[in-house]
Amino acid sequence: MNVLIVYAHPEVQSFNAALKRTAVETLTAEEHTVQVSDLYAMHWQAAISAADFPDRADAAFLDIAREQEHAFSQQTIAPAIQVEQDKVLWADLIIFQFPIWWYSMPAIMKGWIDRVFSRGFAYSRGRKYERGHFHGKRAMLCITTGTASTLYEPAGIDGDLLHILWPIHNGMLAYTGFSVLPPFPAWAPASLTEVQRQDCLHQYGEYLRHLAEVTPLYFHPWQDYDASQRLKPEILARSGVQWNPRAGQTFAQSAQAFKDQFPLPQVKTAD
Repeated sequence: MNVLIVYAHPEVQSFNAALKRTAVETLTAEEHTVQVSDLYAMHWQAAISAADFPDRADAAFLDIAREQEHAFSQQTIAPAIQVEQDKVLWADLIIFQFPIWWYSMPAIMKGWIDRVFSRGFAYSRGRKYERGHFHGKRAMLCITTGTASTLYEPAGIDGDLLHILWPIHNGMLAYTGFSVLPPFPAWAPASLTEVQRQDCLHQYGEYLRHLAEVTPLYFHPWQDYDASQRLKPEILARSGVQWNPRAGQTFAQSAQAFKDQFPLPQVKTAD
């Protein structure tokens, strides 16, 4: 299997770096081939600009979607973007490794998505979700938090983790066709002892060794939606984030059904 790790943390001694090294070592030992895009080390340019499009469809007005589609069709993609797109095409699995900052990924990683997952390459008219360009590939997040797991429970002050990650899981990964594996969360590593941190790294290695046994997160197929792209009245939502009032379903019912079927990895620390 070919694995691309897209990694975003500026400190080489961080726990994110340790998780990234664990992934490289574990997957390589399992005879997978691994590449790493270390965004801070690469000095990745996060912001889209006119420089991304050396051959413009319209030199007078910068329409990002139009220029991305034009660059893809004419094969005039900026070299730095082309390198990353080639990695995406090569990969069977992409792991996004990052700390949760402001309820999402760091800006440098969002900028990688903005520029690399371009229109024409990652999505196009009629090619979204299970019809997406990356259908047949898998993706997952490995994340660190600044606070304990209890804050990310349904009753926690920060909110349910899968709800927080829905814009990434659904809006970036499932949208472009990936099968999305459950995330691996490392809860508040700065608050752990060294023994607990090593235990967490060990658990991540075990998770990666058994990826073939992991059930992807559930996203409703096209046939569950009507012409307005809402769940049909007879369909009960199973994603854990959606719910279907037209089916008499409450949000709580949908969320609980999802948790019963697709529990997150329980990352426990050593006593």
